[in-house]
Amino acid sequence: MFISNAYAEAAAGSVQGGFMEYLPLVALVAVFYFLVLRPQQTRAKEHKGMVEALQRGDEVVTVGGELGRVTKVFEQYVGVELAENLEVTVQKTAIQAVLPKGTIKSIK
Repeated sequence: MFISNAYAEAAAGSVQGGFMEYLPLVALVAVFYFLVLRPQQTRAKEHKGMVEALQRGDEVVTVGGELGRVTKVFEQYVGVELAENLEVTVQKTAIQAVLPKGTIKSIK
């Protein structure tokens, strides 16, 4: 044969502590958790509490931007009166925020 076999050699000093090699990855995961996941979990918990506390008469904003007053509360849906004689049924998760009482009157 014209080409001889080449064998890889271990570089001098390449065997280091196993933890130090993974330290940047662990740091990246920790930063991701504290800057992204934890605030999102907190927001989700607050939204769930707000949705569970919905009651008749609350003034709400839906994710579509409609302002209305809650007229009926079901297990997963709420009836929202957008105007006189105009009521729509939306999922509870579509409620973005509960407004202070009297907000709709002050806007009109």
